[in-house]
Amino acid sequence: MEWYSPYYLFLLALVGLVVFLQLKPKGKRSPSILFSQLSKFTKSRGWRAKISRLPFWLQVIGLVLVCVALARPRSSDEKVKRNVEGIDIVVALDISESMLIEDMKPENRLESAKKTIKEFIEGRISDRIGLVLFSGESYTGVPITLDYKILLEKLATVQSTRSIKMGTAIGVALANSVGRLKDSTAKSRVVILLTDGENNSGTIDPETALEITKGYQVRVYTIGMGRDGQAQIPITYRDSRGNKRKRYYPIHSKVNDELLTRLAKETGGKYYRAINTKSLKDVFDEINSLEKTKVEVNKYVKYNELFWMYLVWGLLFFGSGYLLRHSILRRFE
Repeated sequence: MEWYSPYYLFLLALVGLVVFLQLKPKGKRSPSILFSQLSKFTKSRGWRAKISRLPFWLQVIGLVLVCVALARPRSSDEKVKRNVEGIDIVVALDISESMLIEDMKPENRLESAKKTIKEFIEGRISDRIGLVLFSGESYTGVPITLDYKILLEKLATVQSTRSIKMGTAIGVALANSVGRLKDSTAKSRVVILLTDGENNSGTIDPETALEITKGYQVRVYTIGMGRDGQAQIPITYRDSRGNKRKRYYPIHSKVNDELLTRLAKETGGKYYRAINTKSLKDVFDEINSLEKTKVEVNKYVKYNELFWMYLVWGLLFFGSGYLLRHSILRRFE
């Protein structure tokens, strides 16, 4: 409960003053006639004499309730309506063998990407997010969804594998990602593409994929991972005794900065280069700040006036006291 005009409650102090003055003991008066005993003059008091103060207290209660009514007590019923304008996002993750290069300590490129993507997903609130995986070809890991639990479970199981075609099909991956978004009704549709190589595979070239992307008005953020130059890819195997061993074979790693820059720039996005886990996290933090979900909050408050209840009871108490004072209890004033 709240008060619309709480200053009227100060009137209660005046009521208290009236009560104090009314009940204040009167000064002792000297008797006119002295008697040795009063037994012949005293009689038991009747019921009307015993309730002679009732009109006074009824009127005091009435005045208190009227003061409360003047302060306008009321209850409020608050309703909040949230209008959320979500964003549809597809994360296209390169899972080619080169993503196993261990130059993003303490993890390799793939594990570093998975960890950062996980944190990115956990930081969103009402956006649909999908996952596309690619190397020499591309497939959808998870369609765009609000079920972040399923998305994170799938992300945790992602690994580089030779069960799909080797290579780096950037054009196919981008086209596949846009395909996940083409029927989206979200005002903002975004692809975040992470790769550490050059386009060297796939049936759709990057230029064609770029035209498709612009046609559907999808914004692309591209991220080139790792350092260019000679590197080593780890291979895990078991020796003759069944123990797990790791050996490395050399590879030349090169990110096509020019292509990734063009894909981002011509779609309204941005290209980033991440050479370690920290810089990759900084990239996703920036993307997170650029692609904010719009939340509009409308608050509605309905007030229920309670003063009339106090006013009615106040008048009833005061009126009852007035009637008693001027009727059956009049002789006791």
